[in-house]
Amino acid sequence: MTTHYIDLTVVPDPETSGAQLLGALYGKLHHTLVQHRTNDIGVSFPHYSLNPRALGHTLRLHGTAEALRRLMEADWLKGLRDHIRMTNVTVVPPGAHHRVVQRRQFKTSVERMRRRRMHRKGETAEQAALAIPDTVQRRPDLPYVHLRSQSSRQPFCLFVAMGPPLERAVPGTFNSYGLGGPATVPWF
Repeated sequence: MTTHYIDLTVVPDPETSGAQLLGALYGKLHHTLVQHRTNDIGVSFPHYSLNPRALGHTLRLHGTAEALRRLMEADWLKGLRDHIRMTNVTVVPPGAHHRVVQRRQFKTSVERMRRRRMHRKGETAEQAALAIPDTVQRRPDLPYVHLRSQSSRQPFCLFVAMGPPLERAVPGTFNSYGLGGPATVPWF
């Protein structure tokens, strides 16, 4: 159950934007959650907004007091400490709503969809182009963070979606990005 939280706020400087720092911070968190096989830490973005589309500069970590202390003892913030303001482990305010924060994946690249079709159906590039026109490309309207894949080292956008506010928590585990579904995190 996510009874406590820590706020990590990135502080941009003239050389590094807030979005770059948030991506670096989130990437380090992901690496640590994978390395320690942790599934009891959830994340949220308290300044999440669809208009304008933004995650903000604060990454909020959720979990039990013990799980958060264990995470922070892993010393995963090396190299970022000068760019982060961090709160202590704090109890979630009473009466907080809860939300599912989850990853949304989109097949956005027409070229990628064509390559998959060619591979699956044995079509030529021309046949796939006729079957999948350029107008099919989708442009997600969700906030995202730029990350680099731990396995392939390729950059990608991790799109984040928020469910509606709920009165009660839904217990469960979180993935290696700290995202749930159906597990909720407090929202305040």
